[in-house]
Amino acid sequence: MEGLAQITDEEYSLIKNLVYDRFGINLGEHKRALVIARLQKVLHTGSFPSFKDYYDHVMRDPSARSLLTLIDRISTNHTYFFREKEHLEFYRTTLLRQLREVSGGRKTDVRIWSAGCSSGEEPYTLAIITSDYFADDFSGVEVGILATDISVSALQKAKEGEYPAERMSQVPLEYKQKYFSPLKNGNWVVKKNLKDIVLFRRLNLMRKDYPFKGRFQAIFCRNVMIYFDNTVRQELIKRFHRYIEPEGYLFIGQSESLDRSNGLFKYVKPSVYQKV
Repeated sequence: MEGLAQITDEEYSLIKNLVYDRFGINLGEHKRALVIARLQKVLHTGSFPSFKDYYDHVMRDPSARSLLTLIDRISTNHTYFFREKEHLEFYRTTLLRQLREVSGGRKTDVRIWSAGCSSGEEPYTLAIITSDYFADDFSGVEVGILATDISVSALQKAKEGEYPAERMSQVPLEYKQKYFSPLKNGNWVVKKNLKDIVLFRRLNLMRKDYPFKGRFQAIFCRNVMIYFDNTVRQELIKRFHRYIEPEGYLFIGQSESLDRSNGLFKYVKPSVYQKV
């Protein structure tokens, strides 16, 4: 790592403990190189001679902007459209169908939460599937997709809804033409009617309570809990349970698993669980 500022064990411990205490993210020793690489520009821009000087600045900043910048750099924002298609098929053929049947001719209410939405690909994918399922006719449907993340910069990208062509490779051509507009720079931007379905908000999942008035029929929290240790993960699952409607669903990443010993959720299919 020639040319990169190095971090001492004490400095890494300070940053690691701060990130865990405030955001629940567990930075093991294997994340040291990532932390160094991602904070280089911050140290350079702020003319901090060491990670300790940067840490002291973060702790002294009364506005907390420096803390937000830190978590922006540390949090991983890798995502793509139409990820884990088995989930999306279940969402379309089971969850949306159940909601329409339960409505019994009354207004169908669809309330979904994308927790850890990153740059927006997941909630926009859910919006596309929902729109397509109801044939783009929401006259008898009330749809609300909440998308939250801890990263300010990721949320800004999500709200803009502009994506380069290579990020659009997983979007079926029909949906690409229907829900996106091409730009002169080669990028694609989400159309307004789709944007209107999704509400983006910043949220730290470590909050004891969430500012929600109602509950959701499904929560998508995929490939987020892998950054938490077991203690934080168990507390988060309890909070998710509180904010899911009876018999609602929790979707997690396919590389993740859910401890069902607490009796809060039952297994439906790989990485899909239903509230007990």
